[in-house]
Amino acid sequence: MIQKTLQTITGKLVVKIPTELNEVTLGQIMAMQQKPDLSDIEAISILSGIAVDELHNVKNIQDFQVFTETIMALSHQIKHLYNSEVIPKEVVFILHDAQEKQTRKCVKVSRDLSVEPAGAFMAARDIIADEINNHIKQYGDEDWQERFNPSLSACCQVLAHYFFCRATGQKYNEYQAEEFCNEIKKMRVTEALPIARHFFSCYPNLSRPKTSCWHRLLLRWKNGRVSNRSRSSNTSTPSTHWPAAI
Repeated sequence: MIQKTLQTITGKLVVKIPTELNEVTLGQIMAMQQKPDLSDIEAISILSGIAVDELHNVKNIQDFQVFTETIMALSHQIKHLYNSEVIPKEVVFILHDAQEKQTRKCVKVSRDLSVEPAGAFMAARDIIADEINNHIKQYGDEDWQERFNPSLSACCQVLAHYFFCRATGQKYNEYQAEEFCNEIKKMRVTEALPIARHFFSCYPNLSRPKTSCWHRLLLRWKNGRVSNRSRSSNTSTPSTHWPAAI
């Protein structure tokens, strides 16, 4: 962390921001990514947790120079983070209950990242498939895996479904898992992105269109009827046929 006391028109303001990427949260990176025309002061506000209005009251704008240099260094580090294959063995969540009681939960990260229960897997699968399909639709499918980087929002959602039951010990609930994104945003970005990236790289086949067993059954039944009508039209004696075996 880098800390500096700045003089404002009303007094002094202590500003502290991370100097290393492992001190930055996923939520902070997401907040900065959501502003394509992000100013230096807005970036400092996100990383320090100090409101922009307070930073605007700093007397000497040159005082921010040391922070902007740090932000530039962090931005170079984040570019290489997507290529990191170092997956943490465990992550720690600090959870709070309705009475604001704090609980420290250590969760082991499986290398194969199998998602359980089924509801969590299906939700994560759909998010991954949609993200890959959108990329292919926009840029084409040629060498898409080499050029594809999932959005931070999609990474956050996938991790929320993956970690919800493991971290809370509760039964899977889709809506509560979505709300767990708030906890995922508190994860170190150096932990969150490699795990999420591995998720996406392990399931490239999920980009294929998803068809339920019921829809496949109806499709085969329909094809069976078409085939039977075709055969019937070539014979003089009407006959009744069952749909093709499933």
